[in-house]
Amino acid sequence: MIQCAADYQPPPQEPSSSEDENRIPQPTEPSRGRKRRRGENRSDRDLTRPCTLRRRCQTQQVEADGSNDGPEESTPGPSHQEQSKKGREMHWRATPLTPNLEQFEHEEETEQDRVSWTTLDYVEQYIDKDLITIIADCSNATSLARSGYLLNTSVDEIYHFFGACILMSCVPYPQIRMYWSKALRFPAITERFTRDRFFRLRRSLKVLIDDNVPEDLRECDKFWKVRPFLDRILKGCMSQARPKCVSIDEQMIPFTGACPCRQYLPIKPNPVGMKNFVCATADGIVLDFEVYQGADALLEQVEEPEGLGLASLVVDRLSQTLRPGSQVYCDRFFTTIQGVDRMMKKQVYVTGTVMKNRVPAAVQKLPSDKMMKKAGRGTSAQVTTGDGKMCVVKWFDNKPVLMMSVVHDTQPEDTCQRWDKKLKRYVTVSRPNIICEYNSKMGGVDLVDRMMSYYRMSVRTKKWTLRMLMHFTDLALANSWLLYRKDLTVCELADDEDFLEQAKKRPVTAVPHVSVRRRANAHLPEAVNLKNAACCRATGCSGKTRVQCSTCKVFLCLQADRNCYTAFHK
Repeated sequence: MIQCAADYQPPPQEPSSSEDENRIPQPTEPSRGRKRRRGENRSDRDLTRPCTLRRRCQTQQVEADGSNDGPEESTPGPSHQEQSKKGREMHWRATPLTPNLEQFEHEEETEQDRVSWTTLDYVEQYIDKDLITIIADCSNATSLARSGYLLNTSVDEIYHFFGACILMSCVPYPQIRMYWSKALRFPAITERFTRDRFFRLRRSLKVLIDDNVPEDLRECDKFWKVRPFLDRILKGCMSQARPKCVSIDEQMIPFTGACPCRQYLPIKPNPVGMKNFVCATADGIVLDFEVYQGADALLEQVEEPEGLGLASLVVDRLSQTLRPGSQVYCDRFFTTIQGVDRMMKKQVYVTGTVMKNRVPAAVQKLPSDKMMKKAGRGTSAQVTTGDGKMCVVKWFDNKPVLMMSVVHDTQPEDTCQRWDKKLKRYVTVSRPNIICEYNSKMGGVDLVDRMMSYYRMSVRTKKWTLRMLMHFTDLALANSWLLYRKDLTVCELADDEDFLEQAKKRPVTAVPHVSVRRRANAHLPEAVNLKNAACCRATGCSGKTRVQCSTCKVFLCLQADRNCYTAFHK
């Protein structure tokens, strides 16, 4: 490790213009066609231009190509110049980290409470019969009030509707109408309701009655039309056990139409839609979430929010249900000195990648990128605050990676395999402990996103409410599956495999009792049009036939040389 001189003092510098979590300046009308005056800086004129969307490169898992030296995204949170001043004036030294952590108390295991659960019980943690009843009642009332026609839907029909949406996500067609076509007919869906009935249900789906919502609630909550559904899903997430290590990241709800709060993140697979901040375990189980609708909505949910930016507000909001001693892992968008220090006072310890313009004093005490590149891959350096409770680690792989933590530092180091383009082979690279811990704990939100993307409910609609309902239904199903898979033991998994093998076979009709077979009823043979002949059910016969008894519903041979039909009924 490269050692940094502890007594080195950086030269005085001008205050940085990129303050930590600055408020986005209010756009003003720019002058059109005005020439730049002599001596006028171009960057000064740019401050008067309307704000545009800015790219924010995320670092979910620190790999060989990970870099944290990109531009900082401005956040719409409150302005606080004191935070940037605090970051510049904080003294950093090349000393070891001495954390003073609160002991984490584990919750009692709840797997034993779910021993007798069925697969439906896992789903009903989030979507239960009470919620389906509310949807049915509100859909009926809204349809009657708007069109004057009764929808006449029921709880069972709403269950069938969501089941049809799940089947459509598993067996996708280019168009929804194709499920009712003659060539591609899907009996599990078409036998429940007609095509027009399905589209009418989808068009009339409501989770509340609009007239019952007061105006003040509509103004303060942009997603009030789906709030009962979100609250029920959130209640199921809140009921999950809180582990010691969790991760916080953002999730996109893909939607390109008009909606109350649409965001654009070009680095995401689905760049346009609504943003959802998620807290999840390393196994991908969602514990808490907050749909973004502006920093003002977060200010009302956080205690003493004065001076906090959007990143700190999100971390504070999603950490409210965590137990003391919990460890939170996040990317560089959420990591700030003020936020980490605030959460440390609440006995919640943050680790994450950090932007170098948020810790300018620490960056000056660390070796430059050129020095670390010359030293080779695997080089790392560390500086710590004067009290030893917070550290910043810089590690050089293919590019420099900057991390901040109050829990982990560089020691103990381990090794990892990285691909070398010049040598055309894998090489062993030293890796600090903070990198190893971050990579193993950070991917929870990405995991649940991946599970949802496999069978995402495809809803081509202009209604953002329907898109939200389908997205959080996917989230509930992904959470249920991940928890179900976690609870499975080896024996239970083998039983499920046996059940699947039995389900592949044709269902067998039970042989009727002797009294039924000999009863003086009309036991008439009938020829069944089968593609493959069925096995004869008479004892000792291995022949195959297409003749079935109309009363007993079993297949029996009826031939001149093999008359099992008559012998079976004697």
